Amino acid sequence: MLISLVVPCFDEEEILERFHERLTEEMARLGPEFQLVYVDDGSADRTLAILQELAAVDPRVRYVSFSRNFGKEAAMLAGLRHAEGDAVVIMDADLQHPPELVGRMLDEYERGHDQVIARRTRTGDRVTRTVTARAYYWLINRLVDVELVDGVGDFRLLSRRTVDALLELTEYNRFSKGLFAWVGFRTTTFEYENAVREQGRSAWTFGKLLNYGLDGLLSFNNKPLRAALHLGMLLLSVALVHAAWIVGVALVKGVETPGYVTLLVVVTALAGVQMVMLGVVGEYVGRIYYEVKRRPHFLVKATNTTTAAPHRTREPQEFVRR
Repeated sequence: MLISLVVPCFDEEEILERFHERLTEEMARLGPEFQLVYVDDGSADRTLAILQELAAVDPRVRYVSFSRNFGKEAAMLAGLRHAEGDAVVIMDADLQHPPELVGRMLDEYERGHDQVIARRTRTGDRVTRTVTARAYYWLINRLVDVELVDGVGDFRLLSRRTVDALLELTEYNRFSKGLFAWVGFRTTTFEYENAVREQGRSAWTFGKLLNYGLDGLLSFNNKPLRAALHLGMLLLSVALVHAAWIVGVALVKGVETPGYVTLLVVVTALAGVQMVMLGVVGEYVGRIYYEVKRRPHFLVKATNTTTAAPHRTREPQEFVRR
């Protein structure tokens, strides 16, 4: 059995060699044949040079380097396309995804699971981040068509048939957490303690996290559009009731001049609601705009692979541990 390990990288020169050493040692201890598929997401440091050095001395290393930064979603897609294994493990290069957990994933894979998910605890996270994350997942699971679990990320093992199913989903606006949940198959989850990033700083700023959260909200449902319709109907009903009340007062007491402040507040509020709804519609139209262009998800600058791995479906296979 061949295990592929897909590792997206972005400016990881400080830790990449240590990560490679720990991962290869762990895989050698476990015993199965494996390959490493590194994806350089347009790094500005020596990440590509280090990958080329690793590939020169280790024939199990495959690397794909993008022409610029296309984002982690594109990097994972590229890794899955070039992974040839019967099972594929996706993990980060910053050692926040401990290589020692791969063995546990393989145990669950042997038991017939197609997705083995490592769910990190929030031990050590700031209180504000924990509260915000829980509120986000509470909200999003009431809106989207798939279930998203707090603490579940990209660190997981996928069977070959799961990988093939994911590669059939060709949309440009990718939200992998939702895609993993959407394809289904037999899934199991285990928890692990949150590991501290050993070198460098995370590239996930608040703005990027906010945009990522919006992607998740809009990628798997049309409920914001339905909410706009409901809100419009509600405002129309309120307006009709208010108009009827004004006419009734005028018939009974005569015409009264309404206050300008009230009128201004109502007009401003309605204009704000309209702008919000236009923004929601614009988000969906923008996604359609990018989809119909059918641009590639990424462009490759350098690689030591020839073609992407062919689609094939295999049943879980056993391996003998050394």
